[in-house]
Amino acid sequence: MAGLLLALTWISWPKVWQGTFFLPSSTVPRQTEEGISGDKALPWAGDPRVQEFLQRHNTPILMAYYHARLPDPILWESYNVTLAAKRLAGTVLQPGEIFSQNKLLGPYTKARGYRDGPMFSGNKIVPSEGGGVCKIASGLYNAAILANLEIIERHPHSLTVPYVPPGQDATVAYGFYDFRFRNNTGAPLVIWADTVGDTLYIAFYGRQKPPKVTWHHEVLERVKTWTEYTYNPSLPPGTQKVIFPGQDGITVHSWITIEYPDGKIVRKDLGISRYQASPRLVERGPA
Repeated sequence: MAGLLLALTWISWPKVWQGTFFLPSSTVPRQTEEGISGDKALPWAGDPRVQEFLQRHNTPILMAYYHARLPDPILWESYNVTLAAKRLAGTVLQPGEIFSQNKLLGPYTKARGYRDGPMFSGNKIVPSEGGGVCKIASGLYNAAILANLEIIERHPHSLTVPYVPPGQDATVAYGFYDFRFRNNTGAPLVIWADTVGDTLYIAFYGRQKPPKVTWHHEVLERVKTWTEYTYNPSLPPGTQKVIFPGQDGITVHSWITIEYPDGKIVRKDLGISRYQASPRLVERGPA
């Protein structure tokens, strides 16, 4: 639960922010013009098997990448993220092809090797098979945006999450919500992913450097959290215990600006993301 506490810091940000300046240091979507051997931040840098794979598909340019630490994983969350990342690594999209996370990685069931992890249900957290794979969707979304790919389908979570700012997350639910994008680069696109400890890495490789892409968000509305009390006879008399700190709800409007080498700047609207408030849960002992 401590990971959700980090989300409370986001809603204290200024009304308008842009780019990656306000991202936690453990969460970094980046563009890069370096080749396949240039970025030492990625755990597979220098791996001859990855190098050979990228060379075979003639995708030498690291277009964009994302990495984030998964704060305080719950249940089998880290296991599910690692399993999905390994299945994602080595995905090749041909020009015009549409990527679907659910099609490639789902269904997120025990029969497919996934285990119980956390899932948002309204303003609550509940265990669910495959819980945690939304971090893959969020990583793909951030990398796809910075690679200037065409987003086909994206859905925000019902609550804010601690690994990307509001408006930059993506959730999936097999049979209901998917994350999809199109390879509009005109050349093959390779996706590579891996985890090291509790850190997820996702990168896109292609044949051309994308234009400069900058995130922008505007807070449209905030909803304050509230406190709900329950009785716990096992607590010492007159004491109380905070079970969950709660978090404010927030509505944000997101867009990006795309700056091309010739100086042309294009604005692309990404819509509105609404996140519910969740209650502060407190147990009280006997009076």
